[in-house]
Amino acid sequence: MPLPTRDVIGVLADNLRLRGSVLPIPTRRATRWARELGLPRGGERVIYTGTMYQLVPYIERLVRLEQRFGNTPLARFTGVGRRLNRMVNGISVIARPSRAESKEYDRVPTNVAQLLKKAGVEVGYLYEDDLYTGALAYDLGAEEVVAAHARRVAGIFKKYGVREAITIDPHTTNMLRSVFPKLVEGYDVQVRSYLEVLADLELPVGKPLSGQVVVHDSCVYARYENVVEAPRQLLAAAGFTVGEPDNARTRTWCCGGPAEALYPEKAAAVAAERVKQLSEVGAQCVTMCPICLVNLRKAANGTIVLRDISDYLVESVSGQAPPGTGHPSTVHSGTRTEELAATKTA
Repeated sequence: MPLPTRDVIGVLADNLRLRGSVLPIPTRRATRWARELGLPRGGERVIYTGTMYQLVPYIERLVRLEQRFGNTPLARFTGVGRRLNRMVNGISVIARPSRAESKEYDRVPTNVAQLLKKAGVEVGYLYEDDLYTGALAYDLGAEEVVAAHARRVAGIFKKYGVREAITIDPHTTNMLRSVFPKLVEGYDVQVRSYLEVLADLELPVGKPLSGQVVVHDSCVYARYENVVEAPRQLLAAAGFTVGEPDNARTRTWCCGGPAEALYPEKAAAVAAERVKQLSEVGAQCVTMCPICLVNLRKAANGTIVLRDISDYLVESVSGQAPPGTGHPSTVHSGTRTEELAATKTA
């Protein structure tokens, strides 16, 4: 049984209004990847993460807590919890992930920054001002709070003189490119996904890869932002054959993620169906959204391999898999069982 919807949405909206994110996490943790790369601060062109990938391990911890307490008498006290949350941000304490969990998702913005550099695209970064865009609160109907937050982000862009934001996930892309212009008068920042940027350039391939990968399209990328061909173009250039599951491209099947905070059981059922569709085509699958990645991995429970597209692209450019991936990207022909065995033992 999920926690009361009104209180869950209320906590998310309160956090966005008071702390600049639906799930406020320590700035040093959210920006550690950029400090390690030594990215310059600000500039006309910036990489903008919206902290989406960095938030995932915190979200997962919170979902597990919700599932644990949703069926207990403690669920009746969520209203009290919301009032306490207005005074003290407890998220970074009760949902703090391990360093290993954080590194898994920090790797993606690192990948993207390295790919852009290889393609000759110089970017800055806003560090503590790289704010979450409010995507989840917007999806759940808290438009007034999101509008105020959008004006805050637009003000940050103006402060740094940002003219172009290169995004790394579909939700941040959609909010900055399609939603903010409706909420902020005079908003004129150019927004492109890094996949679109790289597809327009000659991304150097140092090690052509091989085999088939099955693409899971993000609903937001495919349906709202028309980011469909770019990931396929990049994977083909890397050497892969691209497999298409049932319900692909603009007819893609949801990963279940958007409903997880409110309806975890329904979200799990949707994700399980998508894993089935993917596994019928192949054992090695590609995602391009942090929410898709984590939800499908949980549903798959090791039956298929799921990796972010940036991992594959970095491997094709650099000649080696990014540290910590643990999965080779060459998949041999054969049955689905043989393909999975190849990915685990190669």
